[in-house]
Amino acid sequence: MPLLLLLLLVPLIIVALTPLLLIQRYRAGSARREARPWVAALSIAALVFSAVFFLVSAAFTTIWIPHALSGALMGMTIGLGLGAIGFLFTRWEPGIRSLHYTPNRWLVLIVTLIVSARVVYGFYRSFEAASAGVSGHAMVSAFGVPESLAAGAIVIGYHLAYNIALRWRIGRWQRRALRPI
Repeated sequence: MPLLLLLLLVPLIIVALTPLLLIQRYRAGSARREARPWVAALSIAALVFSAVFFLVSAAFTTIWIPHALSGALMGMTIGLGLGAIGFLFTRWEPGIRSLHYTPNRWLVLIVTLIVSARVVYGFYRSFEAASAGVSGHAMVSAFGVPESLAAGAIVIGYHLAYNIALRWRIGRWQRRALRPI
């Protein structure tokens, strides 16, 4: 019985901690970091895998839910654009032995708020559909799956474009001519 109660409480605890998790996500996303080539390369590999798997999953989802792939592609395009803009507004601190960068706080906040707004809107739509007694296919449509896929794709696209540009900038910094002090 206590295990069943714990399983019921875990989702409630996660929902209750969501604002704290979002604040932490924003703080971590806008912190000053050392630009490490292996971290950027590993991030690119993981994000390419995620993007491909995400888009293939959205294509299969289109079988049951119309416009799922188009929503995901639209979100990925917006995310890639935001990632490029975020890279352009990144603050760089080159040193002799290391390169540090600080992502633009406003773009990190925008991406975080997009996801937050979509989660809140999803809860709102699900409660509205449940209170109206909607069920079956109409219930799935009421959740707004294409819009949720678009919000997720924005995050993947943002980080993919940002990390590709970051790896390019690290490589350029590593090839620089060292000047004597």
